[in-house]
Amino acid sequence: MNTEWSLNELYTGFEDPSYEKDFEKLKQAIDKQKLLADEASGEVTAEQIGALLTNLELIQSLSYNLSAYLELRQSVNTEDGSIMAQSNRLLTLMSSGEETASAVQKIFARIPDVDAMAKASPVVSQYAYLLKRAKEQASHFLSDEVEAMVSAMNMTGGNSWGQLQAYLTSTVKVPYGDEVLTLSEVRNLAYSPDKEVRKSAYEAELAAYDQIAGPIAFSLNNIKSQVNMLCKKRGYASALELTLEQSDMKKETLDAMFTAIKEALPVFSKYLRHKAKLLGYKNGLPWYELYAELGSSDKTYSLEETRDYLCRCFEGFTPDMVQMIEQAFAQSWIDFYPRSGKCGGAFCCSVPSIHQSRILTNFDGYFGSIRTLAHELGHAYHNTCLDPMGFLVQDSPMQVAETASTFNEVLLGNYALAGADDKERLSLLDSDLREQTQCIVDIYSRFLFESAVFEQTEDKFLMPEDLKKLMLTAQREAFGNGLDPETLHPYMWVCKSHYYSSGLSFYNFPYAFGNLFAQGLYALYQEQGASFVPKYKEMLASTGCKSIEQIGAMMGIDLTRPDFWRQSLAQIAAEVEEFCRY
Repeated sequence: MNTEWSLNELYTGFEDPSYEKDFEKLKQAIDKQKLLADEASGEVTAEQIGALLTNLELIQSLSYNLSAYLELRQSVNTEDGSIMAQSNRLLTLMSSGEETASAVQKIFARIPDVDAMAKASPVVSQYAYLLKRAKEQASHFLSDEVEAMVSAMNMTGGNSWGQLQAYLTSTVKVPYGDEVLTLSEVRNLAYSPDKEVRKSAYEAELAAYDQIAGPIAFSLNNIKSQVNMLCKKRGYASALELTLEQSDMKKETLDAMFTAIKEALPVFSKYLRHKAKLLGYKNGLPWYELYAELGSSDKTYSLEETRDYLCRCFEGFTPDMVQMIEQAFAQSWIDFYPRSGKCGGAFCCSVPSIHQSRILTNFDGYFGSIRTLAHELGHAYHNTCLDPMGFLVQDSPMQVAETASTFNEVLLGNYALAGADDKERLSLLDSDLREQTQCIVDIYSRFLFESAVFEQTEDKFLMPEDLKKLMLTAQREAFGNGLDPETLHPYMWVCKSHYYSSGLSFYNFPYAFGNLFAQGLYALYQEQGASFVPKYKEMLASTGCKSIEQIGAMMGIDLTRPDFWRQSLAQIAAEVEEFCRY
């Protein structure tokens, strides 16, 4: 079994003739789009809109293929300057078409009746949702010339600041004992069965951040200031309003979810304080013990054992999930182990052109790594459900993009609990509650932190000490008395890449959304059995062409009311009660 992914199915390298050929095809498609847009200057016809959509599909698929290849290569080799050069080349080419792209969106917004036009054109019918969204967003468009300039400036602005954060966190050297580790390797030691290792790794991690906090603070300030500036120019009240519109999600839904979460925070504090008691602490749980294993915690799994465990888990749900898991392991979809120059964390990248996905993890053999793989394979399964859809509606909003991945985690957790003895059950309950705490409480703290950063960068520059204070304030509010106030994590803003995107703000609350939505979906699965699965697949296939609330309605759920979120949180509260009996 290969332990590193293969990208040869995309391109064999920068010298691959098909790589250059796709660059040329993309340039031609961008040029063609300008001609099509010029021809559609007056009253538009279904034929003209269909031609624009078809060519836009080509532009987006080619640019996605090229950018996915570059980003995948860079994520495992951030020190390769040739990748950055190629990324800038692609950004330059795409920015040359931004003025046209803006003009095309305005043409779409001029369609008098999308539904009527859809009856005359299968292509328009396929992308009616996108066209209606363009009409809704038209008031936020800037002039074509300014849109082009914004895209070009982003290359040396927000995008470059984000690259700096990725570079520094993937290459910083972390002295640890007699070794020098990567940040990913030292962070993985938080799962060590040895208490002293967990504590010393936490201290080494914090010391490493001192080396890079300054330039990363500059990255964060400049990205958030850029987003604030563009939000004002586009007429958005805030970055949050922009994020919600990008996701086609109502503020009422976000408020309903956070209402229920804030009510449930004492439940999580109860879990954390009981875990602290079991580990021998009196003043709440130290941060470095968040990932400490309880019960039977020393078991590790080989890659083969991990694959087989996952296949056994999901064979009772749907056979095509098992087939995809086997394919992912056998056909080098996954890059497993940490190494120098490789980014930390985990992600899944869809590659629609080859009907596959690519998954990055930093596998360490513990059950947490199995959970991480189940999560990322959920994304991959979601991608297979989206595969038959038109390319322009395969991009799901952040919230529902986390649904299938978290549903997999819920299903895995319940599978593991069903076959566990008493000692294993304590370990699994703790493992699940630990992840729930991360997805809900820690995510809430990140939301509070990012909200404060957006607010304060309006009129000040936040130095590392400012950012550390904001992070600690957010953690105290979210975790309450569950954590030891003397051992929090003031540098959590340094290592989380989700803060460092100029095009995607607040990539935190979607994890809480996906987690709690998945909890509710799993409850439906338990009620409905096999009849749930086809509805679930249909819902996943629709996530790029319906609003968040419509997606919920497909499963019979009203997401704008706190009641649904309270029911999901009640399932977690029941686990906490069982945990606290140990």
